Amino acid sequence: MGADLVFKALADPARRALLDSLRMRRGQTLSELAQGHAMSRQALTKHLDILEAANLVSERRGRERLHHLNPVPIQEIADRWIGKFQAGPLRALADLKKSLEDQDDDD
Repeated sequence: MGADLVFKALADPARRALLDSLRMRRGQTLSELAQGHAMSRQALTKHLDILEAANLVSERRGRERLHHLNPVPIQEIADRWIGKFQAGPLRALADLKKSLEDQDDDD
């Protein structure tokens, strides 16, 4: 069930963008997260609730509520799904794909 929640959470581009924001700068308040994303505070809270249910975001309460990225569930999925395959060749193909896409962007 846990992996299902993680996949559901990662399926939405807005939630992935929130995770990217938290990866770049840990410990953000709801107001700080809202500044970088074009969504209502209510929508942001709903997305954070889904991310918290998937254990991808933790909230620490002190003087302020700070949101932190928890990358462990993503690593567990990578270990389970990618680990069964040959990680080296898959990484090479992913790097090649990115390189080719970057070349297309330059044209």
